[in-house]
Amino acid sequence: MTLAGMDRVLESMTTCTALIWIILGTGLACTTPAMAQTYDPDYPVCLQSYVPGNYISCSFTSIAQCNATASGLGATCYANPYFAPYFVPPGRLARRR
Repeated sequence: MTLAGMDRVLESMTTCTALIWIILGTGLACTTPAMAQTYDPDYPVCLQSYVPGNYISCSFTSIAQCNATASGLGATCYANPYFAPYFVPPGRLARRR
């Protein structure tokens, strides 16, 4: 292989490498970070507020409590889809001997 041929090979390799970096950089720049789970599984009722900002707060024990908080706000109360009530199966309570 001649010196001119080597230059063309190196030039095409750097072009391919640059193209790969451009594609990877664009892909990283266009992605958004993952959101953390906003639903707290310890509470059965959530409030979704639309003003100011859009946020979800799952910290209510009843719809009435949530509605009192949401009163006057642009907000909605609903059942927490990830609520996991603590359940002790029958016969599993502490037994005295």
